[in-house]
Amino acid sequence: MTAPTAPIPSVRCRGLAKDYGSGNTRVKALRGVDLDVHDGELLMLVGPSGCGKTTLLSLVAGILDPSAGALEVMGHDLHTMSPREITRWRGRHVGFVFQQFNLLPTLSAAENAAIPRMILGDMHAASVARARALLARVGLEGREDALPAQLSGGQQQRVAVARALIHEPRLLVCDEPTSALDHHTGLMIMKLLRDEAVRPGRTVMVVTHDERIFPFAERIARMDDGRVVDVRAMPPADNQG
Repeated sequence: MTAPTAPIPSVRCRGLAKDYGSGNTRVKALRGVDLDVHDGELLMLVGPSGCGKTTLLSLVAGILDPSAGALEVMGHDLHTMSPREITRWRGRHVGFVFQQFNLLPTLSAAENAAIPRMILGDMHAASVARARALLARVGLEGREDALPAQLSGGQQQRVAVARALIHEPRLLVCDEPTSALDHHTGLMIMKLLRDEAVRPGRTVMVVTHDERIFPFAERIARMDDGRVVDVRAMPPADNQG
């Protein structure tokens, strides 16, 4: 009887390296990362500041190019894609929660959250209506028309989460998604991320220093000095939230 074939990882990194600068100013941010991220899982990247977590997240999302090594994301070898193809692929299949929010100051909360759907060609009214419903789910009902300057840091972070989820991306990458949130709101956001984005055909990667949200992970990859030094599975009872 033939053994079942192991599923292809959603994200596959082999010997992945990233340098910044050159010569005497070269900084080795990643020094040969080997990591598989499974379909339908939420994996967290943890470790000290400067160890390469955000760089790895940016490579996986197609924002940066690796200096060496192999990287496949959702079955695509990003090395073989043109910049235009990567941009198109990223816009359709990747959702981002940036640590700095990156909201457009002249757009309302609902319009900011609706941007990914409008980029994909959806009508403005339908996109904003979907955004308003999603903002209500992250606790911002009644603040949908506020500009970013009228929102607190925690409220802006929730807009960023809604923006990342609105086009139902296959890959969701989050850089410190609970850093500006109190404990209760942070748990609410993580539950929303898990419920909306963790399912077959989708994958979530989260960079965090927030130990309170570790139970939401299926696995935790610990990084140090540009490498993944340990990957451990969380007990099933711990990741139910």
